[in-house]
Amino acid sequence: MNVTGLRAEYTPDALGLGTTIPRLSWQITDAPTGWAQASATIEITDATGTPATFTAEGPDQVLVAWPGIPLASRERRTIRVRTTGADGSASDWSEPLAVEAGLLDSSDWTARLVHPAPDAAGPTPHPAMLLRREITLRETPVSARLYLTAQGLFEAELNGRRLGDVELAPGWTSYHHRLQYLTFDVTDQLTAGPNVLGAWLADGWYRGYVGFDGGVRNLYGDRTGLLAQLEVTYADGSAQTVSTDESWRSTPSPITATGLYEGETYDARALPAGWSGPGFDDTRWGGVTLGELDTATLVAPLGPPVRCTDELPVLEVITTPSGRTILDFGQNASGRLRIRVTGRAGDVVTVRHAEVLENGELGVRPLRRAAATDRYVLTGDSEEVWEPRFTIHGFRYAEIDGWPEEAGPLAESITYRVLHSDLERTGWWSSSDELLNRLHENVLWGLRSNFVSIPTDCPQRDERLGWTGDIGVFAPTASYLYDTAGFLGGWLHDLAAEQADFGGMTPIYVPYLTLGFPNMPLAAWGDAATLVPWAVYQRCGDHEVLARQFDSMTSWVDLVAQRAGESLIWDGDVQLGDWLDPTAPPDNPAEARTAPELVATAYFALSARITGRAAEVLGRTELARHYTELSERVAEAFRHEFTTPHGRLASDSQTAYAVALEFDLLTEPEARRRAADHLAEIVVANNHRVGTGFVGTPLICDALANNGHLDTAYHLLTNDACPSWLYTVSMGATTMWERWDSMLPDGSINPGDMTSFNHYALGAVADFLHRVLGGLEPVAPGYRRVRIAPRPGAGLTCASATHRSPYGEVAVSWRREGEQLTLDVTVPVGVTAVIDLPELATEVGHGQHSFTTHYRAPEADPPRPPAMSLFERAMAAAREATGATLA
Repeated sequence: MNVTGLRAEYTPDALGLGTTIPRLSWQITDAPTGWAQASATIEITDATGTPATFTAEGPDQVLVAWPGIPLASRERRTIRVRTTGADGSASDWSEPLAVEAGLLDSSDWTARLVHPAPDAAGPTPHPAMLLRREITLRETPVSARLYLTAQGLFEAELNGRRLGDVELAPGWTSYHHRLQYLTFDVTDQLTAGPNVLGAWLADGWYRGYVGFDGGVRNLYGDRTGLLAQLEVTYADGSAQTVSTDESWRSTPSPITATGLYEGETYDARALPAGWSGPGFDDTRWGGVTLGELDTATLVAPLGPPVRCTDELPVLEVITTPSGRTILDFGQNASGRLRIRVTGRAGDVVTVRHAEVLENGELGVRPLRRAAATDRYVLTGDSEEVWEPRFTIHGFRYAEIDGWPEEAGPLAESITYRVLHSDLERTGWWSSSDELLNRLHENVLWGLRSNFVSIPTDCPQRDERLGWTGDIGVFAPTASYLYDTAGFLGGWLHDLAAEQADFGGMTPIYVPYLTLGFPNMPLAAWGDAATLVPWAVYQRCGDHEVLARQFDSMTSWVDLVAQRAGESLIWDGDVQLGDWLDPTAPPDNPAEARTAPELVATAYFALSARITGRAAEVLGRTELARHYTELSERVAEAFRHEFTTPHGRLASDSQTAYAVALEFDLLTEPEARRRAADHLAEIVVANNHRVGTGFVGTPLICDALANNGHLDTAYHLLTNDACPSWLYTVSMGATTMWERWDSMLPDGSINPGDMTSFNHYALGAVADFLHRVLGGLEPVAPGYRRVRIAPRPGAGLTCASATHRSPYGEVAVSWRREGEQLTLDVTVPVGVTAVIDLPELATEVGHGQHSFTTHYRAPEADPPRPPAMSLFERAMAAAREATGATLA
């Protein structure tokens, strides 16, 4: 046996942990058939080299409790693990993992927040500032750590070299509740004698333009600030600390204007050469002023930072009808361009960004007030390389203006640098249908584009907010594709803090900011307080996320119970309902076919049930009983108010039936059957086109497939008529759209003011692809037990689903040849797989497994019926019923 993948909490990089008792996880490979872990030996070695060993009895290998003495701030220990089986066999020791705590107490901070002086307070967007401090060390240190954060965005340099590769640091949190600091190991970058620590500082989310309808500025404060604490240890054990204080110097940077929405302007002629290295004369620079920062708000990050995770080359250089030059990178994403250019001093290269073209020109109207324009002013020296620092754009196309004649070819000189939170990829899916494969890729890129420090709604226009409704429906899909536990766990901290400020009401977006859109209790959006932690628990197996969020969960459900009153029907508040129902007009996306009170009451029942289950996991027996019984009473109220005894619903819509079926609000088997049959009739009558918005879309395929209408689900899934998932693919989409018809069939952009080509919410259908077509579904938290139950259809000859679970890789692949189905399964140690096929049911442990069984041939899958009008459908039904030929 081999023990691999040892990690502390959710990161393989355990520097600057924010906990005294980090939980440990590991994976086991190459174990014999039938082998199971009976215990694990955990060795913890302290800074003196003295080891201590601890035994953890049982099979647990994921998020195992820290067995040693809790860490103190800055304390570093080295961990190794080996495992023993029930047969007495033992593995070798794992590779060691060094864990080091960050600054865990507010008293650990001696640094003072410094504001650059003079700080720009004039026209916006503001320039970025430079700050520096020379540091003299008596000898080369044996250890050095830099703890760094900002009110604003920072990029640090030490002795003329950039520190790390983190972008948009320290990320966006509810700064008044939590401000993340980063920890850098700078031991190898310091030497005896003079050293210089420098930083770029910009507005970012702290002071810059954020939001829509004009947005807000100075959301958290009207001055940017830097907080830095460098701690050096020498060979004799003595220490030296250098922090931000009155001795720092500051000046405006060559970034003359920068904003997340507006873009960035950089005058390379204004860069002070050598400014972040020793020997630079900063006597003409200004000073700094001391500011206030509550160090109790400083926290270590739970999830990974934003980084460049990919680079895309130019796919095509386009000359537009108006003679402009546009670069097509072939993929909508989030990031910015890096250019290599040669020209004369003062030449200006301007870059405008957009997601689509309209009439052959850059389609900028959907950006609203986001200028998304970068400018670079050349020095006139030899080849210059530049990339913006403090802005980010959502785009596929970039319009280039002012490219010098002497510069190199555009296609060879410009690279798309893709930026998002650097999550670990954990999920893959593919099939024999290339259109479905492209749909899945679009979902993946939608996630990548919008997981930028927080889970945003879109990356391009003047919004980019953490809308709770979007991630509420998308969390299961996201948690299959990437390890989201730390990323969403951190965001949930902010959700709970902001929610407490509103007396239990979940904000419509987190972090919250006051805009023209009022904050109010909204079903589906507010239910993110229960849906997201439950999804993280189910997919990652972390019960602590439930413990941390439990008060938030109960606060939301209790608030809804209060709003609903004795009737338990939540009908007294304005709701968004099934947002962006395909029939909603461009100027009113909340106008849906499904009654908003039906949606609200259904979510009330669901959240109460989830909260009851969370209480049960946490051993809160009385509360588990309370919320479970509340859920049952709400479900009964739902049936009384919105259904007939035969399963018909007050709203005759796809979403209404999908919600009722998937939320288990219809308990009588006959009522469920009738409801499912009628749902299928509605879908067929709509010519297998999607009729759902944000609420119904994640549920509709499951509601059909789970209730005897699998082929109807596949006909819906594979339709390419508007509205449908594959309509977007047929129109050349490379990400998911906000509206089903963000682009109209004639290639024009939807006339609505709210049109994005990069929203992930409607991509929640990918969870259906993973579980049903791929056949991989967790049935115990953290994939400790999985159900392998592919349901081939839609003419597909093969499909595969792979997920890198906390225990290791679970893989499913199937292929159909004639009426024979072959299923190959990989199960990691610690996981049990339930094989569930129509003619095959068994249970297997870890290892490679292969099965063959009888299944319908691909060519026998029923084709999607041709589209017909309601009149044509009625005539066809009449002919079928009577056998007559009607004129």
